[in-house]
Amino acid sequence: MSWTSSRIQATLLSIGCWLVWSFLHVLVLRQFDIGWSLAFKDSLISNILLGQACLLIINTLKWYQPGKANSLLLVVWIAMLAKGSVWITQCVLHYFFKEDTAYLAVLDRSVLIRIAVALMSISMVALARWVYNSQQANKQDVEKKSDAEKLARDAELAGLRQQLQPHFLFNSLNSISALVGAKPAEARAMIQQLSDFLRGTLRKDDQQMVTLKEELNHLQLYLDIEKVRFGHRLNTVVDCNENTLDMQLPSLLLQPLVENAIKFGLYDTIGEIEIKLKTQVTNKQLEISISNPYDPETSKPRQGTGFGLSSVQRRLFLMFSRGDLLQTSASKDLFVTTVLIPQTL
Repeated sequence: MSWTSSRIQATLLSIGCWLVWSFLHVLVLRQFDIGWSLAFKDSLISNILLGQACLLIINTLKWYQPGKANSLLLVVWIAMLAKGSVWITQCVLHYFFKEDTAYLAVLDRSVLIRIAVALMSISMVALARWVYNSQQANKQDVEKKSDAEKLARDAELAGLRQQLQPHFLFNSLNSISALVGAKPAEARAMIQQLSDFLRGTLRKDDQQMVTLKEELNHLQLYLDIEKVRFGHRLNTVVDCNENTLDMQLPSLLLQPLVENAIKFGLYDTIGEIEIKLKTQVTNKQLEISISNPYDPETSKPRQGTGFGLSSVQRRLFLMFSRGDLLQTSASKDLFVTTVLIPQTL
């Protein structure tokens, strides 16, 4: 429901309550043998003036929200409004109906009742306005807190990304430097690949959701660069279920996972290794598993997930508010990282 429709409903409700009370006012006056015409006139004048007093207290509380220290001033203000509205009503009614002595007698005897009704009505309106103001203030506080948390979350996501990119960039530049003298053609190719990779990286937002197909295409640029660095030693196998290609995941999520697999699988060996990436649908979620061989004596992955995995885990938590979306397992000579990506329907 929009703010405008809520405002219209509140206005219609107020008018409805005012009409019902005005009619009850007429019925009460009829109990004192006041004619229908005169009772309606009394009700109309009295309740218009009472309505003005209520509007005045509403506008007062719109711009002024009293605290505990000066709440007594509000009570005095309500009492003055109630008595003032009744006094003005008495004066107006005496002026218009000064020749009807029977009616004026009833009018004078009803002053205390009218003051009590006005006091009750204005107090109820003031209370309703105070509750509304409090709800609006709480809503604004919640929105401000949510905005602050979002800004902090965005800043942390950006920080995680900025820590990942220099690490990969320095390694790539070192490799290019080593290739410039011995293999200039490969160095030029690697520079172009690095340029394409960084261009795609800079265009993507940390919270942008992309399809798995788009993410795999970007990942291939990274793998091409790594294959230039490690040559025939690095082999990658992508086993992608066709049903998963259009599923969504956060952009640039796979690169640090694959980088971690290469780090544990390749850095401590001198032979060829194979990095496997497999995707499937599990409980309507995108499941991605990345496996790499490792030597438990040198890699020791059980002692920690490393910066790459911890940053991905933190990013998933910030985006999905779940801490169970990244799992790792290790067998005798195989280390597996599994990521679950919830899909929004």
